[in-house]
Amino acid sequence: MAAAHPIANPAMTLQVVKYGHPVLRKKGARIEKITAEIQALAAAMLETMRANKGVGLAAQQVGQALQLTVLDLRGVTDRPSTLKLDGKEADIAAIMPLVLINPAVVPAGEPATAPEGCLSFPEIYGDIIRPCLAEVRATTDKGQAIEFSCGGFLARVIQHEYDHLHGILFIDRLSRDTKDELKSKLEELQAATKAGLKTEKDLNIKKP
Repeated sequence: MAAAHPIANPAMTLQVVKYGHPVLRKKGARIEKITAEIQALAAAMLETMRANKGVGLAAQQVGQALQLTVLDLRGVTDRPSTLKLDGKEADIAAIMPLVLINPAVVPAGEPATAPEGCLSFPEIYGDIIRPCLAEVRATTDKGQAIEFSCGGFLARVIQHEYDHLHGILFIDRLSRDTKDELKSKLEELQAATKAGLKTEKDLNIKKP
């Protein structure tokens, strides 16, 4: 999901795949063991997210169909969030940056409408209805269990990323009218992505 962020280390950034790439529609495989490779991937995803001025990034968005997502909302000042740890209110900075492995997310609360964007959909935005709260259980990249309740923007970002882990995109939740308005932009992006994949495939075939 898109927003503002601190400067990243360009040496660790990955390519963000765009709409039209088949990996975005794949459900992530459960991570059975947190290896050094998984930790390195999570670190690179955080750097990639920051470099692209995002607040959340799922493994599918860097070409890996895994149950892994990263978030960091510390740079967001205009969209409030709430957090409860052990039933007590807490500052979201206490858990940021956040790496969630094999998360279980249960949306709760009243539905709320707010604009969303996505790093896999550059310059494409739309209003999305989501429950205003979420209950979250996951494992961190350090192998520690984490459980919390959240609301506001944090709940929205987590639900957005959780969708990614199951092959669901934010455009799937747009109203029909909004999707119709964005149809030409979506088709153009999808076509460009598929053309790039075909070129890449052709180049690989031609390699000696």
